[in-house]
This record gives sequence, structure tokens and C-alpha cells, in this order.
Amino acid sequence: MAKMDQIEEKIYTGNHPLTEEEALFLLENKDLLAVGSLADRVRWRLHPEREVSFVVDRNINYTDGCITGCGFCGFHLDPNDAETLTFDELQEKVSETVKLGGTGVLLQGGMNPNLPWAYYPGMLKAMKSVFPEIHIHGFSPPEIHWFSEFFHRPVENIISELMEAGLDSIPGGGAEILSDPVRSRTSPKKCNSDQWIDVMRKAHGLGLKTTATMMFGVGESLADRVEHLRRIRELQNETGGFTAFIPWPYQIYKKRFISFENTGVDYLKTLAVARCYLHNIPNIQASWVTQGKKMGQVALMFGANDMGSTMIEENVVRSVGVSHTISREEMIQLIHSGGFDAFQRSNVYSRLKNYPRGRQ
Repeated sequence: MAKMDQIEEKIYTGNHPLTEEEALFLLENKDLLAVGSLADRVRWRLHPEREVSFVVDRNINYTDGCITGCGFCGFHLDPNDAETLTFDELQEKVSETVKLGGTGVLLQGGMNPNLPWAYYPGMLKAMKSVFPEIHIHGFSPPEIHWFSEFFHRPVENIISELMEAGLDSIPGGGAEILSDPVRSRTSPKKCNSDQWIDVMRKAHGLGLKTTATMMFGVGESLADRVEHLRRIRELQNETGGFTAFIPWPYQIYKKRFISFENTGVDYLKTLAVARCYLHNIPNIQASWVTQGKKMGQVALMFGANDMGSTMIEENVVRSVGVSHTISREEMIQLIHSGGFDAFQRSNVYSRLKNYPRGRQ
């Protein structure tokens, strides 16, 4: 039996997860629509209802000071030149979010040695004291690992204290490619692959749900992408703590790093293979923020079942010259025009409000 026939049999029967060799075969396959069709099959098996989810929240970057100096980042500044939000400014941003119908914030900054440890639980408490209902999805694994090293405290203690202060879940940022040869070239000062996985394992062990991400297109091989997916799938088998997987391609910034041309075809195929391979992760998110609204809509036919956030505020991707914004009403219309019902969810994928086609 030909390899594609074997893969199709696995997908159509729902038996036996794909091997790394099979995932690589699909990434190398020239027939985008054939791979997309397989991903669509998996998507419908996991989500038979004709609906797509989204969340209303904002990204808050509490500081732009960072010492890691990743080659692909256009956002960070030297910590001595950085701006850091005060607790009053954080409360104001949360207030604006709530007024716009938002239910959560994604909190992310850099590795800024000028900030004391008390700042981090302090800002969580400040936001929760005024808006206890707001869901705080915050601090990527590289941030938490850096907190642990810089403040000489175990990762479990760091996460526990942040949870006590109001942390509700952790985003999957800072993963880029979970292959150390790639990381040593792109972000040598950031945590390595094992350390990223370790933070997530410990967060899951403490009861926190998290997402997982992959930023690809930084000169890695297709085998490196499969290695990344393997690490994510293995941890999910162990803990079950990932709610969603979000892949997106690197956005070129004034030739700051590399000049690989990341195409829509590459994005859709990588998204589709992720859906086929990550059988144990329930949700795959379309990255309309980096790809644009229409490509995000197309991604719904290539395995994605979630459109992510309306992004009331987003600064990191905007800093590299890519800016897409959308309102809740536009998001609903985008989902409807793609042929799906819409529903608003929380940051941990609980259903909040339905928006069926024909009425909002």
C-alpha cells in the first residue's frame, strides 16, 4: 500500500496516530488540497457541529524591556530604555477590555532585570482587585523559566505564587521551534526546548491549562517542524493540559533576521499537518493576525476550528509591520460568511455565547 493510502486509511478510520515519518511525508507533499482534505476530515471528526469559536480579549505587553535579544523580534528594547506599565495603567486597559465585551487578557512581556519579583504577582492582584471576573492568560514559558533563574526560585513556586495572585492559564508563546539547533541560532539566550516543555509540564501538574504554539519559517527544516509537533503531542499524552495549538509563520522585519519567503501555501500545509498529527489536542487556531482575515477564513477548511482573539490590542506582531484588526461583529460575520455558526468562548475554551447564522 502506498504511503498516502496508509495515511488516508488512518485518518478516515480514526485509528492509530500518524508517525513522524508520515507527518514529514505530508509536509513534503506537493498536493496542498489533498493534505488539506485530510485535515478537514480530522477537524469534522473532532468538531462535528458546523461552528467556529473565538475569544474577545486583548494582548497587554507589560514591559518591552528584554535582555534575550531574539533575532526575529522587532518589539524588544534595552531594559534601560524600556517602558513598563504601572498598576493603574494595567487596570485601565482591563477596564477598556471589559467595556468592549472582553472576557480576558493575554499578558506578556520580556525578560527585564530592572523589575523586582513583587511587580509580577502585584500586577495580577491589581487587575483582579478591580475586575475579579477577568481571565488572565499570562506569562509564556520563557518568561517563567527566566523568573526562576533570575530570582533563584523553583518553577513550581513561581507558578504557584502567580496562580495565587490571579493567573488563570498560560499561553504557549516562546516556543518558536522546539529543536535546540534552531533555537541556538534564533534565540540563544532564551530557554531551550526541554526547559519550555518542563514549564508546561509543571503548569499542567498544578492544574493550569495552557496553549501550545509554533512560529515557523526561520530557516528550520521540515523535520524540525515535525520534531516540534512530536514534543507537543508527547506532553499532551502525558498531561492533557493543552487546550489548543496555534501555528504561524515568522513575519519578516526589515531583513532584521532572515529573508525566507513564507507563503500562504506553506502556512496552510503546516496548519493542516498539525491538525492531522496532533490528534490529542482538541482545538487548532487560525492565525488571522499574521495571515489576514481572508486567509484565516481559508484556514477553516484546512483543519482550524477556532479563529482566536479579536485582538482589542496587539503590539508584538504590529512591531514588525503586520497589522490586522477586527471587531467582534466583523469576526462573527467572517465566520458566518465562511459557512459556520459562531460562538464566543473563554481563554480556556468554555462556551460563553452563541451567534448562529441568520441572527446575532
